Amino acid sequence: MYKDEDNVFIAECVELQGCISQGYTKDEALLNIKDAIKGYLESLDKHPEEKTNLIFRQTIGLIPVTV
Repeated sequence: MYKDEDNVFIAECVELQGCISQGYTKDEALLNIKDAIKGYLESLDKHPEEKTNLIFRQTIGLIPVTV
């Protein structure tokens, strides 16, 4: 999760390509990404042919970097 230039929280499920949401608070962004993940998976159930286009990635950790 990160904030964009408009101070909106952006949440992304990196394991599901293109599954991203936002919210004005962290809690709202978290609720919205949960809903987006649910919708994404429901869509895959309805369109199983799309499963072949998935690229699964697994996040192994986040490391803060100061520049």
